[in-house]
Amino acid sequence: MSRPAILVTREIFPEVIELLARHLDVEANQSDESWSREQLVAKLAGKAGALTTGSERIDAALLDAATRLRVCANMAVGYNNFDVPAMTARGVLATNTPDVLTDTTADLAFTLLMAAARRIGESERFLRAGQWQRWRYDMFAGAEVHGATLGILGMGRIGQGVAKRGALGFGMKVIYHNRSRLTAELEAECRAAYVSKEALLKEADHLVLVLPYSPESHHAIGAAELATMKPTATLVNIARGGIVDDAALAEALRDKRIAAAGLDVFEGEPQVHPGLLEVPNVILTPHIGSATVKTRMAMAKLAADNLIGFLVHGKPLTPLNPQVLKAA
Repeated sequence: MSRPAILVTREIFPEVIELLARHLDVEANQSDESWSREQLVAKLAGKAGALTTGSERIDAALLDAATRLRVCANMAVGYNNFDVPAMTARGVLATNTPDVLTDTTADLAFTLLMAAARRIGESERFLRAGQWQRWRYDMFAGAEVHGATLGILGMGRIGQGVAKRGALGFGMKVIYHNRSRLTAELEAECRAAYVSKEALLKEADHLVLVLPYSPESHHAIGAAELATMKPTATLVNIARGGIVDDAALAEALRDKRIAAAGLDVFEGEPQVHPGLLEVPNVILTPHIGSATVKTRMAMAKLAADNLIGFLVHGKPLTPLNPQVLKAA
């Protein structure tokens, strides 16, 4: 009896390929080629499943061409590369990798926050350029982190992780805004207070963005929102590109309308708005929020387990559209 065939769209850990191959017929892109849209569609022909990353757009047009596709397992917690309604309409299961990257990504939020607030990037470039000749009282004097007000926009698992680090590790006052308010128990656990978006922008010394991308959250932070923030504030985006208007942010940083920013995600990435490359008061990293070996392995393993769980046992671990299971 033939086994379901799957496509792994990008290079991943060999151990995970071996795991998949014990249960499924695997075509893997271990050379990590950059496929065109047409090549991806051709590769998916006859495939029942795919292990994807945020690089591959799974939409109605692709699904209409890949008629045997039954499941796409995203190796990411975010899934804005999936048209989930289109997948659901065609009976294609979507899965992601929640929980396993929460702590690692929350750690990076604080890495960026502290590096931006304390002007680490500027001071390192200054030192490497041989410009450090003597000490000055105001040399790269940045903003306090401990005891400051931490604002969080988006309060899911990662946002809660950021809140706990701020409150428990740095004695920060934590405020947040979210589409839906947390329970009283979760607010107490995170030591966080719910406020309006306007109050969040006005009061935060350090604002961390952790909300999912959607048409509604596109440019949730634009010129108007940046103008509302304190001129001494730090902005950190570990969520998704497009949530911040990068052009407006570059102007605000250039004009010192906010003090600094730390960015792990960008509009149109891997392209970065040239204005962000020109200002000194920003820390830039190439979408590495979950980038530890342990966490990336856990993400790949969970994506693989979702494929095996659904195609072999009919029980995926983290479905995004479980109604597909009921209809099957």
